[in-house]
Amino acid sequence: MALLEAAAVTKAFGQLTALSSVDFVVEEGQLHGLIGPNGSGKSTLLKCIAGAELPSGGRIHFRGRDITQATPAERARAGLSLKFQVTSVFPELSVYDNVLLALQARSPLTALTFSRTRADLHGRVMEILGELRLLDRAAATAAVLSHGEQQWLEIAMALASRPQLLLLDEPTGGMSLEERRATGELLVPLRQSCSIVIVEHDLDFIREICDVLTVLDQGRVLETGTVEQIQRSRKVQEVYLTRV
Repeated sequence: MALLEAAAVTKAFGQLTALSSVDFVVEEGQLHGLIGPNGSGKSTLLKCIAGAELPSGGRIHFRGRDITQATPAERARAGLSLKFQVTSVFPELSVYDNVLLALQARSPLTALTFSRTRADLHGRVMEILGELRLLDRAAATAAVLSHGEQQWLEIAMALASRPQLLLLDEPTGGMSLEERRATGELLVPLRQSCSIVIVEHDLDFIREICDVLTVLDQGRVLETGTVEQIQRSRKVQEVYLTRV
């Protein structure tokens, strides 16, 4: 059974059809890239999976459960986590406290009331910061981080819920070449604990780390396959030569 299965997902905004009968499957432990020209529906599909948008048609199943109409909070509790394209950390707080808050969001109210969670969660905070190469920045305020480090911090916050599926919308946007390379090195080991779907425009980056690519064009799936299969696809070559 697939971890995530979207079947015939359609999303219309008035007269505009952003997604049209999209089939999309993610397996356990997979790094799945979602690519396509601007306006092809990539971010809309991610939002439909996460619950930020509800599909106009089709069904979405996660771990065998129908989540098509589930709220974002219900999906998060089921094991989905989404990092949007725009960074949304708390700039005035330390890197440590940003991750701590993300972890506390899952703590019982009684634990928060009696302020027991900081000590209880310290080990997990440090573990996450280590995974994202932010340990030496733990005491720094998020505002002083580089753009790339802020993106890593938001990924760290998304990992706080121990998701089975992590959705990343253009995680390398605005990064330097060195930061993009480092981001790839950070993401690959995460597949040991969760599957990852990545929306990206940087084809070199996504080819380096993904097992499977799905190409969207004008709201439809153009092709799904391994990196090698997608690179050989004449349909994909035509789209990227004429519409990107």
